[in-house]
Amino acid sequence: MFQNIRAVLFDLDGTLIDSAPDLGAAADKMRTDRGMSSLPLERYRSMAGAGARGMLGEAFGMTPEHPDFLAFREEFFVNYESRMTELTSIFDGVAEMVAQIVERELVWGVVTNKASRFTDPLTRAIPLFASAGAVVSGDTTPHSKPHPAPLLEAAARLNVAPAQCIYVGDDERDIVAGLAAGMGTVAATYGYLGVKNNPLDWGAHAAIKCPGDLLQLLDGA
Repeated sequence: MFQNIRAVLFDLDGTLIDSAPDLGAAADKMRTDRGMSSLPLERYRSMAGAGARGMLGEAFGMTPEHPDFLAFREEFFVNYESRMTELTSIFDGVAEMVAQIVERELVWGVVTNKASRFTDPLTRAIPLFASAGAVVSGDTTPHSKPHPAPLLEAAARLNVAPAQCIYVGDDERDIVAGLAAGMGTVAATYGYLGVKNNPLDWGAHAAIKCPGDLLQLLDGA
């Protein structure tokens, strides 16, 4: 299916790492600080891929159009910044998958919409990312996904043509960005899929149910 691949790029949250517990806790603290009841993690998990917008929407029913949204978002950011690695973990199978990618002499990297304020310290704190050849955040280029610019930036940093890259993500915007960049696209269906999301509708070239499935795609199985 994928020919002449030299690089594999990944989304971060919901694809490589399970950050929902820390994202949810950051939003839930805002509720309890205001005397509101705590919500269970599962309420937040399906919205974790939407970042602050998803967390505040779940915690307070707040949309970006709300007059207090920016102030609430910054409070959420401060809460999250203080606990980014407390409960966050790598998804089962990801470390083995990355090790196999490196063993195949492919380069790999991360393209996330997470701001570098969070991406940089988070990836530095997790040993998995020591072998990543590029880490591109949501504010690295003038555009974030679904615009292809961050993916093209990652390919340039890896010195690989976009057509020689695969991009793996758990959100429709990942697939839209990958297609626009001229890359092979893979939907990670084990990530933070909300109830309204159907990855079969995204137009990805392939889908995987677990990280190890990617290796089969790379091997042409």
